[in-house]
Amino acid sequence: MILWFVLLGITVGMRTMTAMAVLCWFAWMQWLPQTGWALWTGSLVSVIVFTVLAAGEYYGDTLPTTPSRTAPLLVAARLSFGALVGAIAAHAVIEPVAGGVIFGVVGALIGTYGGYRVRMYWAKSLGRDLPVALGESAVALLMAVFTCWELHKFMRDLAEGVPKAMLQGWGRGIGLG
Repeated sequence: MILWFVLLGITVGMRTMTAMAVLCWFAWMQWLPQTGWALWTGSLVSVIVFTVLAAGEYYGDTLPTTPSRTAPLLVAARLSFGALVGAIAAHAVIEPVAGGVIFGVVGALIGTYGGYRVRMYWAKSLGRDLPVALGESAVALLMAVFTCWELHKFMRDLAEGVPKAMLQGWGRGIGLG
């Protein structure tokens, strides 16, 4: 699970709203159903709001006047969303929320500073930033979808495996197995 929380955090470090938008889509489609305090992520309003914010971020990131992601306020936003995304993902897969928060923040730091270094390297190598910005957006989106799909598969396998294991144990316990 740690890897998935870190990967979602890295996605947040690359594009702040992408992981949140993807988590909302997965919750809304019941692929990562949420309960309790995280129930709001499965609403259509959340899907629309975070999808629009992610699309706006993709556009804004291609503009030359966009501030660096390493600016203190933007780092704070990425760390906050890394914590939130980690908490929501952990809650969805019935893991300790504190672990999701910690590893989401670690991933956000990696994505923020590592992503910045990688982007600067490739922009300098290519002599243009736009193709690198578009590529980074695509990688962030694919990474978020892949990670949420893996979390979905984990929960699906858990849901399919637990009843079988319980029935097998029950059958042996009364002499039916």
